[in-house]
Amino acid sequence: MNLDHERHMRRAISLTTNTPDLPFGAVIVKLKSGEIVAEGWNRSTINPIWHGEIDAINALFRTHPAIATSELVLYTTAEPCPMCMSAILWSGITMVVSGTSIRFLQKHGWRQIDLRAEELVSRSPAWKCTIISGVLENECNALFAMGPPRSLPRQSDRSE
Repeated sequence: MNLDHERHMRRAISLTTNTPDLPFGAVIVKLKSGEIVAEGWNRSTINPIWHGEIDAINALFRTHPAIATSELVLYTTAEPCPMCMSAILWSGITMVVSGTSIRFLQKHGWRQIDLRAEELVSRSPAWKCTIISGVLENECNALFAMGPPRSLPRQSDRSE
């Protein structure tokens, strides 16, 4: 395995120009060749569960329905939320590389479920998935540092 994590993360970062207010970009790459096979970005203004990782996974199966997912890596600008991490596991992707963390997102007002990707994987014994965190972390953190758009609920908003 000779992947260029920074190159692929830069591509995920570049995809965030499609939705700069919601800078969650994702790229799926073949483990052995480094070929990009799918890309996605956050479209949650259309559908609340249409996160960047979900968009990339849907694009993957739309264009490569018979691909061997155990030979794929998903790059994402932010640590996958529990919904996305579960979808990654169910899809069979065996490695995730992320930029910023759920903790950073929470600290900057992004509403997140407080369950880290590594914990979700550790509680899913039927699946194997390697998590690599902090690739181009400063660049990814800069995407999220201003917090979510005012139109979105913030981490500090609590419903009673």
